[in-house]
Amino acid sequence: MRPLADIGQRLREAVDGSRATSAEELLGLGEQTLEHWVIARGFEPTRQTREGFRLLALHRQGSTDEPSFNACRETCRELVYHYNLVTMQPEHEETAQRQKMMALVANHLFLFVSGRMETRQLGDFCCSSRPLHAEH
Repeated sequence: MRPLADIGQRLREAVDGSRATSAEELLGLGEQTLEHWVIARGFEPTRQTREGFRLLALHRQGSTDEPSFNACRETCRELVYHYNLVTMQPEHEETAQRQKMMALVANHLFLFVSGRMETRQLGDFCCSSRPLHAEH
């Protein structure tokens, strides 16, 4: 598994456009991000899928006994949505924009999870970063 810092760097490169990133890689980076969360909680990351996606199964596993982690459920679903848009209509005129949006959503998921690993209260107010700001 790729270190969390490497995932963050790769997502920053995808967002700023300094390195090309496929939809498959972005989805994989989202999965790897959730694997870190699941492992930090003491579980073995699932290989199962939910609605056809491992990302959604990992989110469900990561939410076990942690209801406030549901705050990122829609982010995971949006990442899957953009993956479907890009891969099902690769010749669409908006594919580049959709791919960029997918990178932004994957990065948002990364920031939420990595922030949550630092500050347990993050997510108690949806994706609010209030607890992070209060510490600085």
